[in-house]
Amino acid sequence: MIHQIKGTVMGINKERNIEANMQIGPTDLGMVRIFIEADGIEIPMDFDPEEADEIAEEIKAAALAARAVKK
Repeated sequence: MIHQIKGTVMGINKERNIEANMQIGPTDLGMVRIFIEADGIEIPMDFDPEEADEIAEEIKAAALAARAVKK
């Protein structure tokens, strides 16, 4: 997925020097929240537990692929 931000094309391989904080945890409504804060912008993303499991699997697969690239 590519996003256009302030005239700059963003993609998965485009490096940016932006510091951000990320927190992941359960909500009191039984959802899993990924909360990202950067430059005064807060992005809360809520997922049901099954979606969170799928995201975790995608992250593990990406980590495995990244390790293969580094070899």
